[in-house]
Amino acid sequence: MNQQRIVSIDVLRGITIFLMIIVNTPGSWSHVYAPFLHAKWHGCTLTDLVFPSFLFVVGLSMSQSFRHLDTLDSGKLIKKITIRAGLIFLIGVLLNWFPFYLTPLSKLRIFGVLQRIALSFFGAGMLIVLLKKRNGLIVAAVLLLLLHWGILYFFGGSDPYSLENNIGRHLDILLVGKTHVYGGFGIPFDPEGLLGTLTGISQVIIGFLIGKYLFEQQANINTRILHILYLCIGLFVIAKLWNVVLPINKALWTGSYVLYTTAIVSLLLLCLIELVDKRKMVKWASIFRVFGKNPLFSYILSMVFVKLFLQVIKWGDTNLYAWLYSDVFQQIFSPKLASFAFALCFTMFIWLFAYLLHRRNIIVKV
Repeated sequence: MNQQRIVSIDVLRGITIFLMIIVNTPGSWSHVYAPFLHAKWHGCTLTDLVFPSFLFVVGLSMSQSFRHLDTLDSGKLIKKITIRAGLIFLIGVLLNWFPFYLTPLSKLRIFGVLQRIALSFFGAGMLIVLLKKRNGLIVAAVLLLLLHWGILYFFGGSDPYSLENNIGRHLDILLVGKTHVYGGFGIPFDPEGLLGTLTGISQVIIGFLIGKYLFEQQANINTRILHILYLCIGLFVIAKLWNVVLPINKALWTGSYVLYTTAIVSLLLLCLIELVDKRKMVKWASIFRVFGKNPLFSYILSMVFVKLFLQVIKWGDTNLYAWLYSDVFQQIFSPKLASFAFALCFTMFIWLFAYLLHRRNIIVKV
């Protein structure tokens, strides 16, 4: 359990990226198995577990990189966190813009997945460096969840958790303008908008605290696993009770959603610790470990290739993406299975690049 890279964290990180690419790249959005779709609004599907899992793993990773927090120079650490968060945010904006000649700046979406990761990492990093102690971070995480709830409730009118009325939507429009906000919901609303960063920060902090307890405490590992199992049960119960008044909602990134997804992902982490860290059953996880060593690079590469296949590379009178689905995969499988097979093959295509880095022991720092 004391090796430099903890295998269970790499595997969880890799599973997250694997699923993230799968759910982002069906052959056709008209033919997708239900678990690989987001909940229409309230609720949580398998797909809705993927992104919060990534934020949780960001916190786990920080628990390792900040292992000797008390001995680190706070000023240098803050500078490092700021630069890295700024770089990830910038890459996210550039991905939204790519291929640059097709999207005018006047319609460039500002927020996105990498931007949410960057802001949540930045906020959590600042709090971890400044507060340091566990109790202070627990209080901060709880207050952020409650603050987000309060802002949604008190400033959202008569239907504060709706698509049309939620204050997060109006805040993003006010800050960046309608043309720079995601329009996939039929109206300007960004599921990775600014307000949800509050609860995103909380999720990273919870991941950090769980990582610190599991991998750094001196207590017997079985005792630590049991304690986190109790925590998972507690978070799950609280989330379901909170859901009565604050719906579990990925698009709003509600506090109940944070606790619900954290409970499930933490339980998965405990299973991985038992399998790969304690019992050394690692062969089955080889694919995920490869992704887990270069997660952000793999995600970024997948988004670049998706846009190349959809918008740049033409094939006959259509694009390469559509041609592969309709003329290759759909000729072999039924529509939904063809759509899934396309996503799986595309994911393994990206995996090949990650594998080349893995073979050369190269870790791309983003």
